[in-house]
Amino acid sequence: MKKPPFKNLQEYLRDANKWFSATPERSLEEAYNAALTIKSIEDQHFNGQKISAETAHYSESVMQYFERELTKYLKIAKLNLSAFKISRSLLATTKLDQPKEFSINSYDSFQDSTNIVLRDKTSITLEKLTFIDGVLAKYISEVPVTYTPSSPSLLVAYSESEQPFKSGPIVKNNPAPYSVVKSVKMSDSISDKTGFLPRSILRTVEKIKKDLDPKAEEEVIQNFRNSKNKTVISLRFIVLLVLIPLLTQQLSKNFLVGPIVDHFRQESAAEIFINEDLEKEAFEDLARFEEQLKFKMLIGAAPHLSKEEVEERVKHKAEEIAEEYKHEGNSAIKNIFADLISAGVFAIVVFNSKRDIAILKSFMDEIIYGLSDSAKAFIIILLTDIFVGFHSPHGWEVILEGISRHLGLPESRDFNFLFIATFPVILDTIFKYWIFRYLSRISPSAVATYRNMNE
Repeated sequence: MKKPPFKNLQEYLRDANKWFSATPERSLEEAYNAALTIKSIEDQHFNGQKISAETAHYSESVMQYFERELTKYLKIAKLNLSAFKISRSLLATTKLDQPKEFSINSYDSFQDSTNIVLRDKTSITLEKLTFIDGVLAKYISEVPVTYTPSSPSLLVAYSESEQPFKSGPIVKNNPAPYSVVKSVKMSDSISDKTGFLPRSILRTVEKIKKDLDPKAEEEVIQNFRNSKNKTVISLRFIVLLVLIPLLTQQLSKNFLVGPIVDHFRQESAAEIFINEDLEKEAFEDLARFEEQLKFKMLIGAAPHLSKEEVEERVKHKAEEIAEEYKHEGNSAIKNIFADLISAGVFAIVVFNSKRDIAILKSFMDEIIYGLSDSAKAFIIILLTDIFVGFHSPHGWEVILEGISRHLGLPESRDFNFLFIATFPVILDTIFKYWIFRYLSRISPSAVATYRNMNE
């Protein structure tokens, strides 16, 4: 049985009424999310300040990207705030009628519960509006924005519309917590740089004005001095980070740890080999020496020796090999303690150099993000191919073998295979996360170049 046409019309009207009733909340949420995005960009890339070329030093392409993002989210926030205000004003004219079927007691209890819900909802909405206005006030012209009960602001429009049961005192009797007075001059904001003339012409005019400024030369000299000081401090700190641990390791190994280890290893009947790998290498060296000696005698390259003389030479060689591998074992034990001391000194230097680390980070950011897009893509591809590429397992094997020999640890192929199967994967994930999280925002053109080169 078909539904009557008027019933479908009623359903459409009911759905439209629900959608329109939810418009204020939906518009406010979208404006709030846009303001949150702008605030996130400010915190992550502009130290919590406004998004402007004067608050952070980025290249022209980076600032153009931030400008587009800021303009987009500002438009979203402003449009949704306008939709919020209009929809709230329209809904405020259609207040609920007082229920006629309720008794006085039931009506009073219903009114109390409703007012509690409205107060919670109103406080959340007012907090969102305050946050949105605080963010947007940075990017509007110098116009004072004051929220008071007598002004036709968004806060009052919302509070009045949410008072169907005489809940007016929520805002009107206590306007102070929600009063916001903003007077910010943003003539140099990024969103206001879009004008009738092309931006390149404006930059040229601005450059000419700076060149003609009597203080331009002093500013250039001061900027050069600051850049020079930053470079000197960064390079000196890098040298210290490299030399101090190395010198500490060598000095502690030769003058502190070394004599102690040699003293205890010589007095005690210490084993010659500290692991099975060194023992196997020593046996292979001795067998190779004996075979070489016999081979030279057979081809006449060495005089013929008797069996006793051959045994004597092999015994002398075995003593040399034993002394050599005992010294290598001592060196490995010394390396363990010397490396621990060196790591401790390195941690102390880093902990006491927070200012130098901040300067070094700024210096590295200028170098890395100041490169061209093709150079950034080249460096990323080079690093990823070396550490996580197809041929990287061979390099990791060499590194692991060198570390195990340096510390005197037996080489474990199972550990090597497990390390190679997991650690490069973790590095690859970190690389991709950095490209997605940071580089795509700082330099999207470099990401596009990287993808084209990688393909």
